[in-house]
Amino acid sequence: MNWKALLVAVILLDFLALTGLALWESGYVGLFQYQLATWAGMQVLADLVIACALIALWMYRDARQRGVNPWPYLLLTLAAGSIGPLAYLLRRQWGREPTPLAAGV
Repeated sequence: MNWKALLVAVILLDFLALTGLALWESGYVGLFQYQLATWAGMQVLADLVIACALIALWMYRDARQRGVNPWPYLLLTLAAGSIGPLAYLLRRQWGREPTPLAAGV
């Protein structure tokens, strides 16, 4: 495992633990209630949605170039935010380089 994959794995595991604690304490709906309670929270939520949408577009194109099915990671991003892109980055570090055939897809 190279250092990039190790770094992404550590971040993913830590973020999964943090997400688990937040879900245990507040529930899925509760995560959004906190963000929608103030203008500052709404700004942070909007920023997260914009960032995840941009990352999702990149993930879709990159996965297609590499011959990887992007949909599991896109659906995970929709349901769990940054967990989807982190999982994709970890998969990408362990994956193969794009082939000429896959790059033309």
